[in-house]
Amino acid sequence: MNEPSKSGFAQLAQEQTLYPQESPAKISKRHKSMQIGVPKEMADQEKRVPIKPSSVGVLVANGHQVIVESGAGDSANFSDQEYSDVGAQIAYSPKEVFECRTVLKVEPPTLEEIEMMKPGSTLISAFQAGKQNAAYLETINRKRLIAIAYEFIKDKVGGLPLVRAMSEVAGSTVMVIAAEYLSSSNHGRGVILGGITGVPPTRVVIIGGGTVAEFAVRAALGHGAEVRVFDNQIYKMRRLKHTLGQEIYTSTYDQTLLEKEVREADVLIGAVRFEKGQNKILVTEDMVMGMKPGSVIIDVSIDQGGCIETAELTTHKRPVFVKYDVTHYCVPNIASRVPRTASLAISNILTPILLDAGDCGGFDEMIYRHQWLQKGVYSYKGSLTSLALAKRFNMAFKDISLFMAARIS
Repeated sequence: MNEPSKSGFAQLAQEQTLYPQESPAKISKRHKSMQIGVPKEMADQEKRVPIKPSSVGVLVANGHQVIVESGAGDSANFSDQEYSDVGAQIAYSPKEVFECRTVLKVEPPTLEEIEMMKPGSTLISAFQAGKQNAAYLETINRKRLIAIAYEFIKDKVGGLPLVRAMSEVAGSTVMVIAAEYLSSSNHGRGVILGGITGVPPTRVVIIGGGTVAEFAVRAALGHGAEVRVFDNQIYKMRRLKHTLGQEIYTSTYDQTLLEKEVREADVLIGAVRFEKGQNKILVTEDMVMGMKPGSVIIDVSIDQGGCIETAELTTHKRPVFVKYDVTHYCVPNIASRVPRTASLAISNILTPILLDAGDCGGFDEMIYRHQWLQKGVYSYKGSLTSLALAKRFNMAFKDISLFMAARIS
């Protein structure tokens, strides 16, 4: 009669019956409980939050402490109550959040926010090189932070997961914006995006063949629009056709052909991601002057300087201006137009990284172990470790691999 209990099956069955929710997770010996701070974004155009409530619940269940500043998720429709319910502590001062050993942000922190951080802490946020200067990097170095940039983080196969996610959001959103400003209620041409039986479809011209273009093309084709894609990288256009699973019109930057297509476009989208951060004008002012009255330009690459000569930075509060009877939409942060979707995408990428860091024993140990994460580090304990930023701001550079080699020796 006692044999079953000796095998342990009865005990296991009883444990699972009585404690289905309460059994503690097994934690590795190297596991380190982290203190993670999520401050409220202060930039006018930033409505995203880097982590969703359910992800906070996962982190807390794995032994981490998460402190969220009150109101941090409001603009993405995540309430303080939702964060509190899954175990987050709600802070009512930014200082309390920035004193955490790991700080998660979307926008780069201001100089005042950096000063609130403790020396040696880990900062994970966007960097946005176009908005920064050498003094900003010197402040980060002086604090000896481990600074990781969204746009530099690579995955295990060499991709840029956060850049791609935000590009997917932007690409899917630009067609909604285009449809809105083609409407006569917004002083557009008064045409539908796409077409109907017996009426020629609208024409969409896209400059660039990357992720933004891929999702913009999907949306445009779904509406029935005619699409033209220009890029000088043949492999990008070939990949685009393969991904879409159908033939589309593609061309290299033939100036005469591009000028003709721009002139006939109802919607022109600038979707070029410039290498080395240096923009290049591909659509001139003369080309824009020849466009149809009421047509729409959306320059997604405006955050890097733009690829359309008439493009100028706009904001979510004042998103458009009209020049040569053409409506220009040049908001650099299109993803914040749909902050909840964008926040979910960011959180889904950052949560596994945070869990991995805890299992490794902290970000310092994780960077040592994972070369793919090293690519995201631009400042490491007082030294600038991004060669591109060092060249851009004329600063001293130290390869992060030297720090890792020193640990081995």
